[in-house]
Amino acid sequence: MLNDPLADALSIIRNAEIRGIHTCIIRPSSKLVGGVLHLLKEKGYLGNFEYVEDGKAGIYQVELRGSINNCGVIKPRYPIKVQEMDKWEARYLPARDFGLLILTTTEGIIAHDEARKKGIGGKLLAYVY
Repeated sequence: MLNDPLADALSIIRNAEIRGIHTCIIRPSSKLVGGVLHLLKEKGYLGNFEYVEDGKAGIYQVELRGSINNCGVIKPRYPIKVQEMDKWEARYLPARDFGLLILTTTEGIIAHDEARKKGIGGKLLAYVY
């Protein structure tokens, strides 16, 4: 039984990185998982990824670069303000300016440094470093 597609996707990526596999398949797909994959590709953690329709929910074929040490979801999804980002960064990331927190905001799924520049808060989704 599938409860959290984002948690399953990030655990698939983390396990493939640990084993040294260069590609992985994430199923089922969702808009949230696609948005997080797009952000990770922008930030250089992932290579290209492709959506493939399989007649059910669809799958993502992801190329890995070997640059992810750890990643995971943050449960419960805490709402945070701009002033609180340092506290959450210290809790989930190993060092300042190393890795990123992924937030969902009114402007979409963005990293915590972009949210800080724009001056908007949101809800924490995941971390990666």
